[in-house]
Parts: sequence; C-alpha cells; structure tokens
Amino acid sequence: MVRVKKKAFCPNYAVLPGETLRETLEALGMTQAELAERMGRPKKTINEIITGKAAITSETALQFERVLGAPASFWNNLERNYRETLARLKEERALLRQEEWLQSLPISVLVKEEWLPKKDSNLEKLQSLLNFFGVAGVKEWKARWLNTQTAYHKSAAFRSNPAAVAAWLRKGEIESAKLKCKPYNAGAFRDSLNRMRQLTVESPSAFWLEIGTICSAVGVAVVFVPELPGTHVYGATRWLNPNKALIQLSLRGKSDDYLWFAFFHEAAHILLHGKKEIFIEHEDDKVYGDTTSEKEKEANQFAQDFLIPPKEYQTFIQRGYFSPPAICNFAQKLRIAPGIVAGRLQHDHFIPFSQGNTLKRRLRLSASS
Repeated sequence: MVRVKKKAFCPNYAVLPGETLRETLEALGMTQAELAERMGRPKKTINEIITGKAAITSETALQFERVLGAPASFWNNLERNYRETLARLKEERALLRQEEWLQSLPISVLVKEEWLPKKDSNLEKLQSLLNFFGVAGVKEWKARWLNTQTAYHKSAAFRSNPAAVAAWLRKGEIESAKLKCKPYNAGAFRDSLNRMRQLTVESPSAFWLEIGTICSAVGVAVVFVPELPGTHVYGATRWLNPNKALIQLSLRGKSDDYLWFAFFHEAAHILLHGKKEIFIEHEDDKVYGDTTSEKEKEANQFAQDFLIPPKEYQTFIQRGYFSPPAICNFAQKLRIAPGIVAGRLQHDHFIPFSQGNTLKRRLRLSASS
C-alpha cells in the first residue's frame, strides 16, 4: 500500500482571534461589557481584540482562561497562528514580485540532480530555492552571491553564469556540512599530500573515499559536485571557518589527469594563500595552464611540480621519446598515474591532444562517489 504524504494546509487568509472570541461570547450569552467587567479591563480593549486592532497578550489569555474556560494556551495559539499567517502571506506577496529571479536559475537541472524538490507553482519554487541557498529572501541572495565586491567575482565563472555557479558552490557547502573534520593542521595537510599523490595510481572506486578520509583528518573537507550546464568550473577552494577548509571538485575534463591537477591546485591555495580568499577555477581562468593571476600561477606551479618533480620531468622530455610505453615507464618510476604524465605532455605541446588519451582513466560522479 502506497501512503501519500499529506500536504500541510496553508490557508491564503488569516482568521482574526477576535472572531473566535466573538463566537465564544455569543455561545455563552455574554456581552463584551460583561466580559470586560469580569476581567477588570476597559470595554474598549475587548472591542479592539474582536476587531483585530489589539493583540491577545499572555496576560489577557490567562484572564480569558479564568472567565471563559478555554485554556490560555488556546488563546495564545490563536494569536500566534494569526500573526504567523499574516507574516507568511506578506512574504508570499513579496516573493511573487520576484518571479523573474526564477529565470536566472537552472531549476529543471537542480530538480533533475535532486538538489531541489519538484514544485508546481512559482511560489513553491521560490521558497524551495531560498531554503536551498539558506537565505531569507531574494534580496539577501543577491547581496551574498551577486555583490560585485565579493571574492566570488574574481572568477570568470561569475561573468558567464553567476546564478548557476552560485548553486554549484552552495551545493558544495551543503555537502561539506555532512563531513566531520578535525581542526585544520597545515603541517599535517602538507604531509598528507604525499599519500594523496600515491592514490593517483589506484582505481577511482578506491580513492573516492580515501581522499575524503585523509583530508578530513587534517581539517579539509573534499566534496565532488558535478558541474551545472554553463558553469565550466573545475574546482573551488574556500574556508568555511578558521578551522575548516573546503576543496570542491567538479570532474570537469572527466579524466584522472584533470582531477589530480585540480586537486593539488586547490590544495596549493589552502597552503599558500589567505583564509579570507575564495578561488574558483573556471575554464576561462585556465586551471590547467596559463593564467594572469599570480596566485593562480603559484597554484599551477605547485600542482605541476608536486605531481611531476621538475628535475625528473626535464630529464624525461630531453629524451624526446613519448610513446605510451615510455610514458608508462616514466609514470611508474614516479609512482603516479600515466594519464597525469600524458596530460602534462599535451599541455606543454610535446604531444598532440589526440595522443596519449588511452593512458587516461575516464571518471564520472555517481551516487556512491
């Protein structure tokens, strides 16, 4: 038997607590003047409660309990529900004036990826988006994600598709909150990178969880979030708090050389650059190559040299022989995946991009990743 979850009733109107008070007085055959006398309150106060000009206070609710019999909690709940409904209806009217915001976000994709629940009305879509982003309203969302003064806008990603990139970054925050990390330890994180380098030769099914386990033990959350259409992001690095850093990877490029270069690139930002900075690696930022940013150059250089030591690399390229067996032998000597060497040779134009791809392992994100 399939059980259908009942949808919570949300009326599009607010019922005055005074209506219930009026009906109660009529049922008891009591006038407003008599109630006021029994309570020791002015008749005007009772009339203002009935007409909605005055609220039922906790003190008044207790007096109603003595005189009318219904518990104070009943009257307090009436008043609270009335005020909450008024606030909700006001917010809904304000939200519906922001419907154009929906056009900037890839809602169908977010629903398909199960980042958002499927909703029918625009109002429900707006509400689910605000819940997803963890903000009170569209104004607050814009202040956090579209403010041109924020560090996010240093990336070309925000010039191409800011709303989609914001959704991708937010998903990373949500996933990282599920990870328990020890306080960040710079020395331990740097040391852990040697173990991470060794993981490059292992199968994806082996290193997915291993990456997270190793990094969380030294204060770095690592999450894999598939890129959204139009974002073209490889990865991002930011600090969630002074003791927890986040590395977010998209698997753009879908091969192990891109993954590992992106990981060590992001690791460099954590080790070398400030905790207040946010780095987003976008296709136009040339994560796997040239860049005009000094900090991005530093991160690129760190990743290149850590994966393939410069001295060994120079010796290898001087030989000028880059057949698949030669690449595999060199990679085995360095104890890294051969796809990483192939990718580096392609980038440095020692081999064409059509050569060496069979040495790379194709990757994809799955529910178990």
